[in-house]
Amino acid sequence: MSEVTALRAIVVGAGGFVGAALRYLVGAVVHHLWPGPFPAGTFLINVTGCFAIGFLAVLAVERLGLGPDARLFWIAGVLGGYTTFSTFGYETIALARDGSYGFAAINVIGQVALGLLAVWAGAGAARAIT
Repeated sequence: MSEVTALRAIVVGAGGFVGAALRYLVGAVVHHLWPGPFPAGTFLINVTGCFAIGFLAVLAVERLGLGPDARLFWIAGVLGGYTTFSTFGYETIALARDGSYGFAAINVIGQVALGLLAVWAGAGAARAIT
């Protein structure tokens, strides 16, 4: 691994710490304000994360010309720690924008269906060994 790659991993990790802490705090506040069975905190985090990645991606590249390390910190780090759903949304829109509608559909259907199936399978596997 090169020094640049190692440094960038640290930059992403530092941003990830910020994003994960923010995700926890937002989730806790939302749960306090709206307790109940619906995961309102996760819902709000995923939607605001999607807005933030769209906003920051355009701002970073088209408006401010942020360098790769700043983009890694904010987009991969902070927003990646806040929610990976934002990356899923951004990559799906990028596929559609580039005309890869089939891949965009496969990405949506595949990640949602396989993700839910994987949660069910993981839970079943854990129950089988405990």
